[in-house]
Amino acid sequence: MKDIARQSMSIKVESMDLLNGQIKMEAHASATYLAMASWCEQNGFFTSAKFFYKQSEEERGHMMKIFEFLVDTGGNPVSPEVTDINHDYASIVDVFENTLEHEVKVTKSIHNIVKKARELGDIATERFLDWFVLEQVEEENTIRDILDMIAVTGTEGVGLQMIDNKVADWIE
Repeated sequence: MKDIARQSMSIKVESMDLLNGQIKMEAHASATYLAMASWCEQNGFFTSAKFFYKQSEEERGHMMKIFEFLVDTGGNPVSPEVTDINHDYASIVDVFENTLEHEVKVTKSIHNIVKKARELGDIATERFLDWFVLEQVEEENTIRDILDMIAVTGTEGVGLQMIDNKVADWIE
């Protein structure tokens, strides 16, 4: 009987599957932000590159947090395959607009998992995701602030250098 208890999962299978999907989304984000850092480096936005290197590390950290939660709850985390990473952007504005679009998708995904966990009565998963819900508020707000700053600064002449320098305010 003890062996059966040891082998059973405390996480609902549906929650586990959704969290494995989130692991893949976080891994994709990490790789995407690394590609954005490279684009920034190649185009002279060195401070923005540092920002995206940091974002890439954060997304990997999010992935690992979920991965470890699945292990802790007896689930089966899956190491994701990451494909379809965009390396080409039209401008620094394009980079940050793509970032916001991605963060909004992540927020929706996290909210959907919370709703499903609540529906399933998977309280542990729901509580675990509280941190991610608040983290997404911060992530979206940061990118919106940067896009607002770009809109005010403009992208003509020295505006581009001012944008890159100002991004340092969002690097912790």
